Order: sequence, then structure tokens, then C-alpha cells
Amino acid sequence: METSPKYLITIIGPTAIGKTSLSIKIAQHFNCEIISADSRQFFKEMSIGTAVPSSEELEGAPHHFIQNISIFDDYTVGDFERDAIAKLDELYQTNDFAVMVGGSGLYIDAVLKGFDDFPDIDPSVRGELITNYEEHGIIYLQEELKRLDPVHYEKVALENPQRLMRALEVSIGSGRPYSSFLNIKKNSRRFTPIIIGLEADRSTTYRRINERVDIMAASGLVEEARVLYPHKKLNALQTVGYRELFAHFDGDITLTEALEEIKKNTRRFAKRQMTWFQRNEGVKWFDFTTPSEDIINHIESIR
Repeated sequence: METSPKYLITIIGPTAIGKTSLSIKIAQHFNCEIISADSRQFFKEMSIGTAVPSSEELEGAPHHFIQNISIFDDYTVGDFERDAIAKLDELYQTNDFAVMVGGSGLYIDAVLKGFDDFPDIDPSVRGELITNYEEHGIIYLQEELKRLDPVHYEKVALENPQRLMRALEVSIGSGRPYSSFLNIKKNSRRFTPIIIGLEADRSTTYRRINERVDIMAASGLVEEARVLYPHKKLNALQTVGYRELFAHFDGDITLTEALEEIKKNTRRFAKRQMTWFQRNEGVKWFDFTTPSEDIINHIESIR
């Protein structure tokens, strides 16, 4: 018995560009559900600083992988790939469409293409890296990765110590550059991807980011970060929006400086997002002001 084709409509683009709003409109049009691939929004203790969709937005369409785990949980991109594919298999039982949205390029790629197969690494390697990071800071990780894997150094988020340590532990533990394991094994998928990208000129993107940070601050970001401060060394909290406020709580910078650092680092993050996404083939890019009806018409025309 033949089954109808399945489609995964994937919305990508830099932070603060309007992906959430578009994804909900598309999900409503196709009467389907949304997979969130924003790794910062997985954690139930983090809301304001990760721009979790509002209650009204969450009511607009069923969402999955929004605040579904704790900052105390160990959850990898491989775990997400497994869970997201299982959820899609479930959703495709009753609908030919699903939407995936997020700004985490690695997590998007894991679902669309399959996660790369890495060797098992002795846990002591990660332990030594953590010790060196705590003693020497992120510069140590950056310089080691540049030495051991200059190819991945050019692609990785250099402000993210967890990504740096993951690449380093594979490089050190296997004796091979982390990048040599990438794009080798790809898993088959039962869906056809339709990838929609939202973009804007740099000045507009940066303005939207600055405005979002101001809104976050007015909505209680500082108070949220203060509650999380005792757990500041957890992996989940090594991220823009919290790290800068932790430095303020430590007395290293003023609150005004912390908020400016959040804006600056978020702008850098957006630039890295676009560098990652622009490598993807098959993306149809739209200006962020494009009416959702036009984008939906495009999807209807190619499926």
C-alpha cells in the first residue's frame, strides 16, 4: 500500500528575524505541529533570555521540544536527533506535514541530514579539558582547537565553550581532527525537506536584536538570571544572555555594560547563524517582511 509523501517545512534564519511567527502561520495553514530546534529553548528554567514563544504563540499551534528538559539534564544533539525523528514518525501517522523552526544550525542539520558518527572518547579527556578551561578560560580552548583542527575552528561558535570542548575531546581522544568525522554518515529520512530562510540586511537584523534585548531586560531577564546564578557553571547556562549577567553579578562589569555585551554577542551569534545557514543547499530565502501568504504559496507550488 502506497503512502502519501511527507514534508518537513523548516524555517531558518538569524535570531529575532520572525521565525516563530511565520512557523505558526504555516502550521495553521497545513493544520500541523511544530518541532522546535532551538537548543536554548529546551530548558524549562530559562524563558526570557531564550525568547521562548509566548503563551499566545504556543496556543497558536502545538509545539514540541519547548522547555521539555531541565538545565540539570545531560541532553546532546544526538539525543535531540533521536527524539525529533521519533516525534516526526508519530506526527506523520496523521498528517503529511510538520514544521521545524529554530536558529541552532547543528540541531537543524541533525534532523534534516542525520548526525555524524563519532567514536567513543574516554571521559577523562573531557575532564581535563574542563579543568584547563576553568584555569585558563575560553582562549585556551580556542587556541587548542585552532592548533588541532583549523578547519573546524573556522566554522565553530568560538564563544561557546561546550562546542569547543566537544570538538577538542574528539580530536584529542581519537587522534584525528573533529572535522574529519563530519558529513560521512548520513541517515535516510522518510520526509522531503522544504527549507525556508528569512533574512534582512545587517543593520535591520542588528536593530531588531538590540530591541529584543531591551524588551528582555524590561520583562525580567536580570531577575531570571539572578535565580540561575548559583548554577552558572552548568553547560546549559554557558550561553549569551546569561553569561554576561553572571559577570555582572560577579562584580566584573556594570549592568549597563552587561546588557551592551548581550547585544554585541547576540549580533555576533546572528552573524555565525547566517554563515552556517548560507552553506545549506536548497534554501529558498525570503525577506523577513514578505507576507506569510506568499511564502505559503511558494510551499504549495513545490510540494
